[in-house]
Amino acid sequence: MTGTWEWFREMDRMRREMDRLFENVGFSPTGRPFQRYSFLPGSAARSYPLVKVSEDAENVYVQALAPGMNPESLQIQTVRNQLTISGEKEASAGQEVRPEAYHRCERAAGSFIRSFTLPAEVEQEKAEAEYKNGLLRIKLPKAETAKPRQITVKVA
Repeated sequence: MTGTWEWFREMDRMRREMDRLFENVGFSPTGRPFQRYSFLPGSAARSYPLVKVSEDAENVYVQALAPGMNPESLQIQTVRNQLTISGEKEASAGQEVRPEAYHRCERAAGSFIRSFTLPAEVEQEKAEAEYKNGLLRIKLPKAETAKPRQITVKVA
């Protein structure tokens, strides 16, 4: 009986891995918003930069954790409710180490791009972005059509 249970567990693990692969290219079998990201050539795409998205009645706020970036290499684009953050993270200056000499390298460098759906349509021309201490902060004013409106109830 143990063999059957392990087989079902392995099939479930494989299903979850396939879901993750489809989400990475924009297909979402789980119904979550469209997400696409990549960082460097390699065996698997990683979420970079890590983001936190929040909103209030007037704005959508995005915080992206991107330490060691040159702010001039960052590019931010919006189309309706889609946000794309791209750029290039340079290798540490002055460290000329051959790739085969690394024991572990978790602080990668290179080009990246990450796109995702925002919770509301935004006004692109009024967007603001600031990079400080490795944190990219983006403030995106909501489009007038995306802001909540109070509807008056008439008594008949």
